[in-house]
Amino acid sequence: MISTFISHELKAFWRSKNTGKSIAIRVVMGLLILYLLINVLLLGFFLDKLLEQLFPKADLLVSFCGVILIYFIADLFMRLQLQDLPTLRVQPYLQLPIKRNTVVGYLAFTSLLSVFNLWPFILFVPFVLKIIAADSGALVAFAFIISIAGLAVFNNYLALYIKRKANLNGWIYLIAAGIIILLGLGDFLWHFYSIRNISYLFFGQLVNHAALALLPVALGAMMFYLNFFYLKQNLYLEELGSHKASSYKSSTEYPLLNRFGNIGDLVGNEIKLILRNKRSRSALIMGLFFMLYGLMFYGKPGPAGAEGFKVFVGMFMTGIFIIQYGQFMFAWQSSHFDGLLVSKISFTDFLKGKYLLFTIVSTFYFVLTIPYVYYGWRTLMIHFIMYLWNIGINTTLVLFFANRNYKRMDLSKGAAFNWEGMSGNQWILSFPLLIAPYVIYGPLALLHHGDIGLALLAVTGIAFIFTRNFWIKKLEADYYTKRYTIAEGFRNK
Repeated sequence: MISTFISHELKAFWRSKNTGKSIAIRVVMGLLILYLLINVLLLGFFLDKLLEQLFPKADLLVSFCGVILIYFIADLFMRLQLQDLPTLRVQPYLQLPIKRNTVVGYLAFTSLLSVFNLWPFILFVPFVLKIIAADSGALVAFAFIISIAGLAVFNNYLALYIKRKANLNGWIYLIAAGIIILLGLGDFLWHFYSIRNISYLFFGQLVNHAALALLPVALGAMMFYLNFFYLKQNLYLEELGSHKASSYKSSTEYPLLNRFGNIGDLVGNEIKLILRNKRSRSALIMGLFFMLYGLMFYGKPGPAGAEGFKVFVGMFMTGIFIIQYGQFMFAWQSSHFDGLLVSKISFTDFLKGKYLLFTIVSTFYFVLTIPYVYYGWRTLMIHFIMYLWNIGINTTLVLFFANRNYKRMDLSKGAAFNWEGMSGNQWILSFPLLIAPYVIYGPLALLHHGDIGLALLAVTGIAFIFTRNFWIKKLEADYYTKRYTIAEGFRNK
């Protein structure tokens, strides 16, 4: 039966109308992955030299045991971002005399074909054979390889389980990513504990107790069966539907959005879209990482610490979501854009929902930048001014260019190496977003009137906020002249 599944998938691939494009993308991705594999293989062969340079005072085996757990924590985070869920069009098989265990088992085992499961072997096995096998014997080396394989399988199925649960509740993904980030910060920034020491507590014992290698194998097997039973329980569409109906709150139940009526409903639906889909969720996650952007500039002497850079950094940190997510308006709705055209939804409300969404997220990001008050109250003031600029002017610019984006986008695909939805508009859009504040602030700063420049930025942002209804009418009129062109572009798969 497994061979039948593979045969059907191959036929579906070759009979697709996008076969040529898919082959080209796969060839390019294959060459890129091959290049990365060669680099990782070279790193594996010289890992002992690298560890000696990084930890010159530590024993080589202790250093190696210490980095294994760090690698698998980073590996889990990367899997959450980049690893695809294995797919199979299950519905046709459900009405045939095929055992559910066969279908679920195929889905579960095909996920092991991920390239992520190759990295740890290519990286660590050369060191194990070169150093550990020579010093401690073949049995200990085999124990290390088995334990690394067990952790790779554990990470594989843990990432898939989190992503499957996140498809039902996007907050699960954010919580999991947040926990991993906090684990890293707890060691490398706050120094509450040492992941290297924790890693050595286990892997260091493998030298004397090789049987401990069965523990990672047991964890991997446990995670496999957790995935297997979860897929088996949710194999039928009616079971998934009933689960969703009982688990989700409607958008009107968000306390913040209740008072906005239909606009609140639209924003609630957009929030669900962001949290449940890979690419939109990536825009939100990357925005959180850019909250550390100020650390690259603030506190440094010379031009890097000047206020001109603070204007840029403040705009970037409080408006990164507007820039990243907004550049693909209205491509996020491309799969159901025709439905929007014929629906009773007022496009005025639709635009107001976009404004409200950007305001909520930018406000959240501004709050996250408050700790930069450590570099002075003036720094926080600049952040607030650029926050006003973002929700006033940059939001309007983004929605203006949205009416000129005709590229369809598949939300189920990840953000890495994905150029779907990209067009020249994204490049054109970046220039006014990044340059516009300096048109006002730059000349005055050169004349040593930076305070007046900041005041004008704030006044301009506030003016656009208070005249939002005027700009919405202009955007709506512009949209009605281009809506059918946009819809036609979104239909091209």
